[in-house]
Amino acid sequence: MDAFCHVTKRAMSARTADIRRDTRETQISVRINLDGTGQASLNTGVPFFDHMLEQIARHGLVDLDIQATGDLHIDDHHTVEDVGICLGQAVDQALGEKKGIFRYGHAYVPLDESLSRVVLDCSGRPGLHYHVDYPRARIGQFDVDLVAEFFQGFVNHAKVTLHVDNLRGVNAHHVAETIFKAFGRALRFAVARDDRIGDATPSTKGSL
Repeated sequence: MDAFCHVTKRAMSARTADIRRDTRETQISVRINLDGTGQASLNTGVPFFDHMLEQIARHGLVDLDIQATGDLHIDDHHTVEDVGICLGQAVDQALGEKKGIFRYGHAYVPLDESLSRVVLDCSGRPGLHYHVDYPRARIGQFDVDLVAEFFQGFVNHAKVTLHVDNLRGVNAHHVAETIFKAFGRALRFAVARDDRIGDATPSTKGSL
C-alpha cells in the first residue's frame, strides 16, 4: 500500500510553470506542462519560429503556450532570443530540484536528406555546443543565425548542457526542422521520470 501511494503521489505532482517577461523590446508569456500531450498555442509574430516551436511541443510531448509581442519592425532577434530565455526559465521552474528524472536525453531525427543529433543533460550547468552549417542564410524571411540565439537563451536559463549537431542536409528548412524535432525528443527523455530511482537525484553529488 505504501508503494502504491508513493507512485500515485509522484504521478500526480504537477510539473508546470508560468513565466512572464516584460522589457522595452519584448513582452512574453510562456506556460509549460512537462507531462502534457504535445498541445501548443503559439503566437510570436514570427511564423517560421512558431512552426519550429510546435515541433518541440509535439515531439517533446510537452504542452506549450507561448505568446510574444516584440520589436519585429527592427528584426526578429529580440523576440526569438527572449522566447528562448523564457522557455528555459519555464523548464527550470517546472523541473524544480530535478529529483527522479532520467536527466539525460538524446535523439537522432531525419527529414528526407537531413539528419540532426541533439544531446541534452539537465546538469545545472549551462552550456551550448552548436555545430550547424546551413546551406543558405534565410528560410523565407527567417534568419537562420537566430536558431543558435534561441538555444543559447534556453540553455542559459534552463541550466542545461546542450549539444546540437547537424550531420547532413542540403535543404535549410529540413535542417532546422530536424534540429527542433530532435531537441523536443531529447528534452522529452531527459525530463521523464525514472521510477527505478524514485525521488533520488540522478547525480553522485546529490544535487543538480
